[in-house]
Amino acid sequence: MSQSATHKLRVLFVDDETPIREVMKIELTRMGHDVTVCEDGEHALAAIDRQTYDAAIIDLRMPGIGGWEVVEHLKKNSPETEFVISTGHGNMNEAIQAVRQGAYDFLTKPCQLFDIANVLQRIGDKLALANRAIALESRLVAVEGRSDLIGSTPPMQSVKKLIEKIAPTDSTVLILGETGTGKEMVARRVHDLSKRNQAPFVAVNCGALPENLVESEFFGHRKGAFTGADTARKGLFEVANGGTLFLDEMGELDKSMQVKLLRFLESGEVRRVGENEPFHVDVRVVCATNRELEEMVREGGFREDLYFRVNTFEIHLPPLRERRGDIPELARFLIARHLKRPELPADIISPEAIEVLLQHEWSGNVRELANALEHAVILADREQILPEHLPASLTRGSSSRKSTASSSFSAGSEPKTLRQIEMDVIYGVLDRHQGDKPKAAAELGIALKTLYNKLNQDQARQAAG
Repeated sequence: MSQSATHKLRVLFVDDETPIREVMKIELTRMGHDVTVCEDGEHALAAIDRQTYDAAIIDLRMPGIGGWEVVEHLKKNSPETEFVISTGHGNMNEAIQAVRQGAYDFLTKPCQLFDIANVLQRIGDKLALANRAIALESRLVAVEGRSDLIGSTPPMQSVKKLIEKIAPTDSTVLILGETGTGKEMVARRVHDLSKRNQAPFVAVNCGALPENLVESEFFGHRKGAFTGADTARKGLFEVANGGTLFLDEMGELDKSMQVKLLRFLESGEVRRVGENEPFHVDVRVVCATNRELEEMVREGGFREDLYFRVNTFEIHLPPLRERRGDIPELARFLIARHLKRPELPADIISPEAIEVLLQHEWSGNVRELANALEHAVILADREQILPEHLPASLTRGSSSRKSTASSSFSAGSEPKTLRQIEMDVIYGVLDRHQGDKPKAAAELGIALKTLYNKLNQDQARQAAG
């Protein structure tokens, strides 16, 4: 069997039979592996102390130091090494013990070269996949850039100070804020400043999960647990073991999943769909929503006990209109991220364009700002961004905002709540797109599901009175 360069392994082969060692030295080298052969357990322990191996094939029955002692030494000193047990006295009990000890596979002597080559190929595939995951994670970090929050206005300073206090703990965190304010960025910052920052950060949008697969996505399932479950699958809680699980839009979870989430938060145990025995995982849960959870509790849409459990610490993320002073810095950061350039010319965006950005209401918050600047960067063709490069909705809004504001708050006019003003904007955008909700949601910088929720809530309020 041929072996690619990426699958060249460092292999430790331990056996007390000289002919077998000599054959394996020749054949495993021919397969492309870097091979160390040892005649007994004592030499194997010394070899393990000298260097690390990708794979070890260990004979159980040897005079003096036996195979199990070699395995224990290997697990203690090189836990990342995959080991395979081989023995001429193989039986089911030894196979079970080998699996319990963490063996990658179990081979009965006399071993066929094909079997050895096959098991090493599978170990190579596993290591290649792990390396690919590490590389992809590094690329993701490079693309996403910094996780520290942009902004120095008092509202953002308060958020940063709270994160610094909360992050080192294992407490559950609830992030509240409008759509597009950067709740996932806050969750990542909490993770990066925590003691879990070398473990996975797993983010999931609860509102985007199919209702019939939510439990499987969270907790995993065994093979055959339901129609279509052709293989066993880890759930998100298991994938995030040791790290942080970010549940965005958790207000979209139905009551049955709220119960299961509460049970996990209280016990730390998960149970795959189709299995009876639960198992423990160590996961910190960070939640976020743009919904009014207290109102949902009063209306019966959200469990009160879960609400009290998830809001050990609350972080209120201010909307962009309440921290306009951060817009110039945010704009430069978003432009740099889009251009994939760490340094930008001082005049990359003109003062006139900044003025337009400062006057806009940003109902879609930072997400809307990012979309507007991506639009501008493309039109400006890497030159200075001018007002005419910004979306027309921004420049139209800036020219009419003063007259709109004066008419809205002129003497004798009835004052409007922020909710009413928000709905006026939504209906105005819907009118402009002739009722096309996907296009309206895109211009507003919010999820389509969020738009439907806001419209349904407004209709319910109107019906109530």
